Amino acid sequence: MSTTASEVRESWIPMIAIALAQVLMSFNVAALPVSLAGMVASFGVPPTTIATGIVMYSLAVAGFVMLGGKLVQRFGSTQVFRVVIGLFAIAQVLMVIAPTAIFMLTAQLLAGLAASVIVPALVALIAHHYHGPQQATAVGALGSARAAAGVSAFLIGGLLGTFIGWRPVFGILVVLAAIVFVLSFKLKPQSARPQVKIDLVGVVLAAASIIMIIFGFNNLNRFGLGVARPAAPFDIFGMSPAPIMIVVGILLLQVFLYWSRRVQARGGTPLLDLSILASGQERAAIYAMFTVVGLESMLNFTVPLYIQIVQGRTPIETTIAMMPFNLTVFFTAMLVVRLYSKVTPRRIAQAGFSLCIIGLLWLAYVVRNDWTAVPVMLGLITFGIGQGALVTLVFNVLVTSAPKELAGDVGALRGTTQNLAAGVGTAVSGALLVGLLSAGIMYRIAENPRLPAEVVGQIDLESINFVSNTQLLAVMQRTGAAPEVVAEAVRVNTEARLTALKIGLLIMAAVAALAMVPASRLPGYLPGEIPAAPAPGRSAKREDESEAATA
Repeated sequence: MSTTASEVRESWIPMIAIALAQVLMSFNVAALPVSLAGMVASFGVPPTTIATGIVMYSLAVAGFVMLGGKLVQRFGSTQVFRVVIGLFAIAQVLMVIAPTAIFMLTAQLLAGLAASVIVPALVALIAHHYHGPQQATAVGALGSARAAAGVSAFLIGGLLGTFIGWRPVFGILVVLAAIVFVLSFKLKPQSARPQVKIDLVGVVLAAASIIMIIFGFNNLNRFGLGVARPAAPFDIFGMSPAPIMIVVGILLLQVFLYWSRRVQARGGTPLLDLSILASGQERAAIYAMFTVVGLESMLNFTVPLYIQIVQGRTPIETTIAMMPFNLTVFFTAMLVVRLYSKVTPRRIAQAGFSLCIIGLLWLAYVVRNDWTAVPVMLGLITFGIGQGALVTLVFNVLVTSAPKELAGDVGALRGTTQNLAAGVGTAVSGALLVGLLSAGIMYRIAENPRLPAEVVGQIDLESINFVSNTQLLAVMQRTGAAPEVVAEAVRVNTEARLTALKIGLLIMAAVAALAMVPASRLPGYLPGEIPAAPAPGRSAKREDESEAATA
């Protein structure tokens, strides 16, 4: 890339369209948890079904984003981008008119399929429009747009969900998609590359592996972690199909990587160019990204679950509780770009994960049933600073280490990682919390002489889920139990819920601590822009030598 080309400043109007497209996708995902109570009431389903909507979206993106990356390369990012924005708008129309939970899940699946193309298109469009310092700013703006969408979804979704209903929240996305479609005509056209072939075998292997992994994680609680539960559609020698699906998915993913290397070795076009993962530093960025997004998804599902379902509060109260976290993520993602010329990615990542660990440990210590308490806000803010710094940083490491023509592959890898992490994080948090709750209640019932066996026998202990005290009172009253027995049952439920939350937060802190390992392998030098052409002989050894020389 010549100095002259780097110094030419491009218009920021295309970036508005790119950033708003990111807002579209992130707002959609963030709006689902804040609309939890409204959807549960509208469709008459448990909260875990609404979580399946998030998983359905993430499953579609993660499963088909690599195909989306190749469609962007073959037909041109600008042309493809315009088409899939229209498809995303149709999906949001279906969300607004959804009469049943199945309809809602179908709409999220369609939105995910559209997003599987939008995600790699955004990276390709940034590489196509911007260079040098503008490019670093654009990458930071993309991360900020994602965080801003989370803030907006909780604020707007909370207000509308409380005073009007959850459907207008998704109606806003229909209007926003129309605006992005109009702005897309301000983008520079990009030439199609008909020589890019679609590896259909790779598409099947990638989609099958990721779908199996996400579907398996999403059904751990329903199908069973070990022994198959009655809800499982089938069993394998008495074992639940959920963990088996996860193992099969991981094996298929290994087969996909082997197949991609084989296609690349014989001069073909693999579904994912594995040269973007040539070094340990780039692989470390992927591990870090998976952890960051997974932790964020777990928190974004856990907090609304407790506030709306357990405490029975309104969406606006959820918004108030989550606002410190979302605002902190937004401003940190926007401001951390200023550190890129002064602090190495490795140091920023280590500091970010350290703040995540501190924030989660603090939350586990101070959390009570009042999420608006000042100590809880401090914990959310600390966690938010770490998240905001990390989510932009790891993406920047990937973008700046790959050649410009592989920007679509980087976007596809980003989309696969983020949405696989979001799906797994949401599914695991649901299964983990319900499992902890179930174990806590069973233990407390067994050790509690105040709860008669004949009353306990009338409660379905096989399907324990998160309920408010009001709902529990209604259930207990149908058993004909004495008032003191009902009061004891409510106390047991309240304690078990809080214990499940605290243990869940501690487990999240442990996951963040493990992520310090890949964080220590991120580049120890300051990143540059996307290379104009592949660097010949690029290898992990050479990058390590470069890093040592820079240090």
